Amino acid sequence: MGTVAIVVGIVLLCACLLLGWFAVRRVRLMRGGGVDLCLRRRPASFDGRDDVAGWHFGVGRYHGDEFAWHRLTSVRLGPTLRMDRTDLQIVDRRAPSAVETYAIPHATSVLTLRTHGETLELAMAPGVLTGFLAWLEAAPPGRMTGYRQAS
Repeated sequence: MGTVAIVVGIVLLCACLLLGWFAVRRVRLMRGGGVDLCLRRRPASFDGRDDVAGWHFGVGRYHGDEFAWHRLTSVRLGPTLRMDRTDLQIVDRRAPSAVETYAIPHATSVLTLRTHGETLELAMAPGVLTGFLAWLEAAPPGRMTGYRQAS
């Protein structure tokens, strides 16, 4: 009986340490200029279904021409995904479907993006969307931005 209690105690300690890591990591990312948003990677053969599968909460941070997305439930030290402003195209913008409102925050917009040949979606609040579009438009003169929708 004593060894079971020790094992349970170790498992609980590890779970508490992991939750603490997630909390500290999120606070550090947000203090460094991060914004809350959700990301969903969509398969290339997306058939238009509105489902909640694949949405992940995270924090986005701007670094010059790069937007880095850090998944909240990741133990990685660095970003989960990096997007270069010069290779980023907005394919579509829409409101979340009724089913999606259970998986992503209320009052968001969903952008469908194409970057490095991959299609993905970002769900963000109106203020975050404004900042994201301003960052995308703010490329130096003569550099193409993905603000214009892809054809």
